Amino acid sequence: MISIIQQFGQAYLYSDGYQMTGVAMTLWLLLLSVAIGFCLAIPLAIARNARSPFINIPVWIYTFLFRGTPLYVQLLIIYTGIYSLDAIQHTPALNAFFRQGFNCTILAFALNTAAYTTEIFAGAIKSTPFGEIEAARALGMSRVTLYRRIILPSALRRALPTYSNEVILMLHATTLAFTATVPDILKVARDANSATYDSFDAFGLAALLYLIISFVLIGIFRRAERHYLAFLRP
Repeated sequence: MISIIQQFGQAYLYSDGYQMTGVAMTLWLLLLSVAIGFCLAIPLAIARNARSPFINIPVWIYTFLFRGTPLYVQLLIIYTGIYSLDAIQHTPALNAFFRQGFNCTILAFALNTAAYTTEIFAGAIKSTPFGEIEAARALGMSRVTLYRRIILPSALRRALPTYSNEVILMLHATTLAFTATVPDILKVARDANSATYDSFDAFGLAALLYLIISFVLIGIFRRAERHYLAFLRP
């Protein structure tokens, strides 16, 4: 058990010379993918509710593709499929990007969580009380100001409980990072299992680490919900 703990505490040498433990790499994957997905989802959610089919249909197709296919398949396509294309291999910038497993993993995770988050935010925007919109229009707010000051703040607050579930699911999805040789918690557990043949301790410790991270994330979101959704309490 001591040797397994030492393996989890070991910092893996990764690309460009920096070192990270499996826990740090998992948190870094989660943070980057969720942050990129969140930034992409806000404008996509607005477009998803647009009246023009030329705007909302492409967004629907994107969310349908990424929600309708497994994340594991998406990661394999981005990590191995795209890099095999001649156009990618003959373009230096794209070649350098897709050659790194970490970059491919972040891209796959961010696009996947952005698709789910887009639908979450789009539903919250659609369910904005009409009275709030009418009141803003009566005050002479433009459409941009209406979204910036009324619709988006209200929708993001109400979407918080559902979005917290998406973040937790994204944490669990980081276990697929080992497919692209990214040394996350699960890859470290697999290496520890190969070195010690103590499967229960290796994967049990990995499960415990995921439980601890999930507990912390749930606590953060619960505090945020109590603060931002206090006006909904009876």
